[in-house]
Amino acid sequence: MDEMSYYQPWIFSIAASLIVGLSGVLPMLVIPMESGVKLKNPGNNSRKMRRLLSFAVGGLLGDVFLHLLPEAWEKAQYRQNGGYEILFWVLVGLTAFGIIEKLLSSTENMYDSKKIDEDVSVNNNSGEKLAVDSISKKARVAGYLNLVANSIDNFTHGLAVGGSFLVSTRVGCLTTLAILLHEVPHEVADFAILLRSGFTRWEAAQAQFSTALIGLAGSLTALGVDSGDKLGERTAWILPFTAGGFLNIALFNVLPELIETIHPNTLISDVSSFISGLSVMAAVSYFLE
Repeated sequence: MDEMSYYQPWIFSIAASLIVGLSGVLPMLVIPMESGVKLKNPGNNSRKMRRLLSFAVGGLLGDVFLHLLPEAWEKAQYRQNGGYEILFWVLVGLTAFGIIEKLLSSTENMYDSKKIDEDVSVNNNSGEKLAVDSISKKARVAGYLNLVANSIDNFTHGLAVGGSFLVSTRVGCLTTLAILLHEVPHEVADFAILLRSGFTRWEAAQAQFSTALIGLAGSLTALGVDSGDKLGERTAWILPFTAGGFLNIALFNVLPELIETIHPNTLISDVSSFISGLSVMAAVSYFLE
């Protein structure tokens, strides 16, 4: 009985982490099959894509300001200079993801340089060709950045799941349910960004599920640490750092493309979708308080 009690948190934590990871596949049921094919085209600013991306921006900003930062402040408010620490790590996250973006862009430049040169030599309208390639490249980089940020976010969820099952099975189940309610709209936003970056529906679902392995690693990390206080001190920087990463993706990668291609006919739907994404995250945060 004692041996079973010892392994029970491990079994439940691993199962709960995998369930949370499977939420990344749910957007395949929300986004129609034909939309996935159309939306992955970098030159296609269809209304469905604009609505999804606008929802993604609202969802990411809602996650940052209504979930990640409040939770970070809850943990840091009793520490001296806790607010400055949060601000510091948000800026570090913004900067780090900016650097990663530049590195990924450089890699894309090296990979695509030969192809672009061939296209320009064949096509006299080189300016238009280069513009299309540039938009495609920025969209792909945004997809990769989103996977990095989502992996870090899932690690924190894994920490929460593993730590909660150490308290009790009931607390663990409630924590898992809360994370699922928060993750489903977030995964829809992530799925839209991946489709825009050129992933097929199946590739996007696979990428989303692969980040669940990072969540599983976070859960195992929590289970392997003896002291919850020690774990909190060592991982306090992760939440604001992730917030900085999501801010970078939303404000410097996805939103500029929407603004550059804005049209009066799509303005109302863009704003409505943005508010919807923000409202969903606000509702989830309110009901989970």
